[in-house]
Amino acid sequence: MPILITDQEARGLLQPAALIDTMAEALRDFSSGAVTQPLRPSFSLGTPGDFAAFMPALWPSAPALGLKAVTVCHGNTNLGLETHQAAILLLDPATGQLQALINGAAVTALRTAAVSALSARLLAREDASSLAILGAGVQARSHLALLPLGRPFTDIRVWSPRLEPGDFHGARAVASKEEAVDGASVVVLATSAREPVIEDSDITPGTHVISVGACRPDQREMHPVLLSHARVIVDSRAAALAESGDIIQSIEEGWMTENQIAGELGDIVAGRLPGRLDAHEITIFKSLGLAIEDIAAARLIYQRALESGVGTQFAW
Repeated sequence: MPILITDQEARGLLQPAALIDTMAEALRDFSSGAVTQPLRPSFSLGTPGDFAAFMPALWPSAPALGLKAVTVCHGNTNLGLETHQAAILLLDPATGQLQALINGAAVTALRTAAVSALSARLLAREDASSLAILGAGVQARSHLALLPLGRPFTDIRVWSPRLEPGDFHGARAVASKEEAVDGASVVVLATSAREPVIEDSDITPGTHVISVGACRPDQREMHPVLLSHARVIVDSRAAALAESGDIIQSIEEGWMTENQIAGELGDIVAGRLPGRLDAHEITIFKSLGLAIEDIAAARLIYQRALESGVGTQFAW
């Protein structure tokens, strides 16, 4: 029988180091063409900024098959709910039978941060020691927890206009975004911004920038001049050209071309593309989040659940 796995159970089953390794394997296979994953259909829910998306993927070598349904409803904040809601169906690739129904909240937050940690491992300078996080939501918190697994940061700064006193233990809350990013080795943008929150002048040579917000064509977190000067890596080239406002608008405005997307993170994992080229280049990892990441994480959760007896069986 299939099992139901709650958010709390999923969080307990996802070990960060194993999750990063799993994301590396999944992205390697994705960029090698060994994953079936159509572009996710998405549509507005009527309120500006609110949308639903449906994300299927097949990972034959795992094997794993599944679908994540995700919604973003900004009014949830007033209801005491998370803005991002998600559920994952994990299926047996051989029979199509349901294996698990998993609360997708933890998966969405942690797999995104795990991929970011992988990007920092591959693209940040070897001597990277300072991390700046712009944002105060779920993604900011998950990145605070997982990014140090990619690089051993000794100085972590967080800024957001919504930052409350006492938030973000293990990090230093600062008064402005400029103070946060000043001299930072790695900068994480985990915002809900529709317009750029950082300029080219904010980022010093040698910085690795990770952008996980702005996942719609009408949103952007980075000034286009910054993208035009940087080496840009994406999780999916096809998704970036269809969904990333940072990239789409920069191309439309003439700041960059499609050819300035150097490649996918999975290409670096596979060894087809080099990581950081020198200590002075600015690298950008534009993360949109892929279905294969969700399904790979869900499979990891399911395997751990079977081993440990976690989850609730239900008739289907």
